Amino acid sequence: MDGQLIAFTGVAAGMVTMPGADFTVVVRNALDSRRAGVATAIGVAGGLLVHTALAVAGLAAVLVAVPALFSAVQLLGGVYLLYLGAGALTAAVRRRGAHADSATGPADPPADGPAALLGTARSLRQGFLTNALNPKAPVLFLSLLPQFVPAGEPALPRTLLLATMVVALALVWFPAVALLVDRLGGLLRRPRVTRALEAVTGTLLTTLGGILLVEVVLA
Repeated sequence: MDGQLIAFTGVAAGMVTMPGADFTVVVRNALDSRRAGVATAIGVAGGLLVHTALAVAGLAAVLVAVPALFSAVQLLGGVYLLYLGAGALTAAVRRRGAHADSATGPADPPADGPAALLGTARSLRQGFLTNALNPKAPVLFLSLLPQFVPAGEPALPRTLLLATMVVALALVWFPAVALLVDRLGGLLRRPRVTRALEAVTGTLLTTLGGILLVEVVLA
């Protein structure tokens, strides 16, 4: 058995499942529909694919070595999280006037037309950008992956394997979260519960975005 590979699996699983901006965005979009939640989850995995590919190629080292570039990514990430957070808070306010409990019906709308496709694309984009604009991810992968390459073993095949494992774990975990939220839709889509969740997710995203921007200012 490859002890380092087993250890990395545990570390990667903890890293992927740790609640944060990715988890929050997936839950928030899954409240809209199962399709939106799963699309967001796939987008998050796509963002992880970018980070792991950069780490494997060594390009993440450039991002870390150039403070201005790192700050630019951090600024974009903070602004985007604030944008998503403001959207969730606005949705919570708009739902305040809702009185009917009709949201307990089917999770996905029956329409498969252009509007549905645009909604899916938007959710996919939100998941991707939320993860891809996380400035801490390149640093994490750049420092993490080399630790699990055995001495004397070629680095590229091993890091490719480790990167693939991270993306695979994300493709399991985040869609599972979206499906669980959809499964609990009868409860979570009640107007009062939905408003509360929108408010919580909006607050979390806004807070995370604010922290990134403060770090840019203080850097």
